[in-house]
Amino acid sequence: MNVLPSNEPTFRQSVDLMFNRAVALMDLPPGLEEKIRVCNATYTVRFGVRLRGKIETFTGYRSVHSEHMEPVKGGIRYAIAVDQDEVEALAALMTYKCALVEAPFGGSKGGLRIDPTQYEEHELELITRRFAYELCKRDLIHPSQNVPAPDMGTGEREMAWIADQYARMNTTDINSRACVTGKPLNAGGIAGRVEATGRGVQYALREFFRHPEDVAAAGLSGSLGGKRVIVQGLGNVGSHAARFLSQEDGAIVTGIIERDGALYNAEGLDVDAVKDWMQRHGGLAEFPDATHTADGGAVLTEDCDILIPAALEGVINLTNAHAIKARLIIEAANGPITAGADDILRTRGVVIIPDLFANAGGVTVSYFEWVKNLSHIRFGRMQRRQEEARHQLVVDELERLDTALGETWNLDPAFKARYLRGADELELVRSGLDDTMRTAYQSMREIWHGRDDVTDLRTAGFIVAIDRVAKSYRAKGL
Repeated sequence: MNVLPSNEPTFRQSVDLMFNRAVALMDLPPGLEEKIRVCNATYTVRFGVRLRGKIETFTGYRSVHSEHMEPVKGGIRYAIAVDQDEVEALAALMTYKCALVEAPFGGSKGGLRIDPTQYEEHELELITRRFAYELCKRDLIHPSQNVPAPDMGTGEREMAWIADQYARMNTTDINSRACVTGKPLNAGGIAGRVEATGRGVQYALREFFRHPEDVAAAGLSGSLGGKRVIVQGLGNVGSHAARFLSQEDGAIVTGIIERDGALYNAEGLDVDAVKDWMQRHGGLAEFPDATHTADGGAVLTEDCDILIPAALEGVINLTNAHAIKARLIIEAANGPITAGADDILRTRGVVIIPDLFANAGGVTVSYFEWVKNLSHIRFGRMQRRQEEARHQLVVDELERLDTALGETWNLDPAFKARYLRGADELELVRSGLDDTMRTAYQSMREIWHGRDDVTDLRTAGFIVAIDRVAKSYRAKGL
């Protein structure tokens, strides 16, 4: 975790400050504001695992922020800096994130204080299964009560172990696979989950650039094509977002920042080549076709149109906020901009697409996976071939017209191939994610442009989310 200046609020304090800024502009009943803000419960577990001839003790957390809807949802991260404050802040963000994108979950988060790189795979499995055991027996992993997902330091492998551990402890639960999301496809996962958060960042930017008024507010113009992008963090989220934006939208990734420094090339970087280099060499150093600098922070403040912080919280803070040159920042990570830096950037007119919206692609597709597990059928299985049969009727008529018109008009073979193919699970997942991101953004910009006292998207997003949580509590009679 970054070491912040002494006068900088912590991550948890930043979340509370941003919450307070939004509720100050709302008319909530007495006491409800506090009920929504506070974390309902946090469970701390310390468990031992026999490794390398001795017993090692690990500390883990599972925090439940809000149960206005159940189950509660949120990832489990493996990091040496995990603590209760961080987990509770992330759980709060999950509440607001789920409410904003209309995923029917409360907010939760988990963490294990561990450096996963220091353990062999079989050791990580023992540790993960024991952690899952401790959470399962308290219903802190359960298809209808608490559903984890991957986060920093975890992935499909860990989720498969957790799902199997739950199934071993609940042998008659027909919905056991729904106890966790982000699983591999062959263990009940869903197509498109690994790319989901990065894909959501792409869809968020596409929707932003559909509104010229919003683009102008950031001091930009035109479309995504040709925009210069700097990405901080080339993990799962950052690499997918950078790849999609450069390969599908024509954006130019000029800078990539990682642990061992940064690469910069004003003409653009090949994201796949950089990712491949990192995997083979363990870092960015000596990558050809780009300038490498050991000071990644220097590239964070290089001139660009769009900045995508996609790693840790607090990377943009009071020490560097004044130097940021990007006109548009999209928070692919959770809490990459501190509350103090947020104030500085807003004053300077920088538009920030906030984390509670920008990285909600992960929980959105997790929702789809959870629904798939509960329905016990993959998306598209019932309707795909029926769609193709109906499309074939149209193509048959067009081919008949093609024959009748001779050389006057011809049916394009490429159109025929595209139109005849029914949507598979991946296409349906992407369609659902795109619709979710568009709808959520429109709900934020309606507040942003519709109220004189709301001057930024983060406040607008919090207002939308808090209002939905408040309505859920009122519906429950609270």
